[in-house]
Amino acid sequence: MITAVLFDLDGTLLDHEGAAGEAIVRSFPDVDEAWLVRRWYELTEEAVDRYLAGELDLVAQRRVRILALAPELGLGDWDDARADAWLARYVALYEAAWRPFPEVRGVLDVLAARGLRLGVITNGDASQQRAKIEALGLADVLPYVVASSEAGSSKPAAGIFRTACAGLGVRPDEAAYVGDRLVTDAQGTASTGLAGIWLDRSGDPAPEDLTVPRITTLETLPRLLGER
Repeated sequence: MITAVLFDLDGTLLDHEGAAGEAIVRSFPDVDEAWLVRRWYELTEEAVDRYLAGELDLVAQRRVRILALAPELGLGDWDDARADAWLARYVALYEAAWRPFPEVRGVLDVLAARGLRLGVITNGDASQQRAKIEALGLADVLPYVVASSEAGSSKPAAGIFRTACAGLGVRPDEAAYVGDRLVTDAQGTASTGLAGIWLDRSGDPAPEDLTVPRITTLETLPRLLGER
């Protein structure tokens, strides 16, 4: 029986790609928008992977993105000071664009009304991730947050999932985990006993060999959990 539901944050509850895209386009309004957004996502993925692997700290993983992008935009090679000054403006734009997906609050309220324990498991810096939850107005319904910077491991490693369950006081087989990344989130729980659920908003057909439940909007989550 599921007694707790844990969620990924970026891309699941918070429209991270929308916020990042808005911020980078406002930073370079004269650059082709489609190319710029796509390239910024690529650089972000690379930097975050290196951050989670322990190669870069939080500041450096932000800095390497613009240090790579600036020459591609014909702006020459930037030093760290110029990169950091630009990043201060970018981060302000990014934070101003933080918004939850439209259905998030309603779904969380429904699950909380059922008496389910709710929380977040997220790869990233704990202070920033908690700030996001506060900014989205979700801290009251998501009081429990486990971030990789504090947990000592990152998704899809089993340790961070087990830490979260222990903190909520539930066995792994009593918890479900919902995230927008198939491998990192939904399939990442396989070795822990949690019920992984893939939130796939892409609109693409489901893979034929899918081994976890797939939903295309969080609105269907309460019904799915009711069927478990």
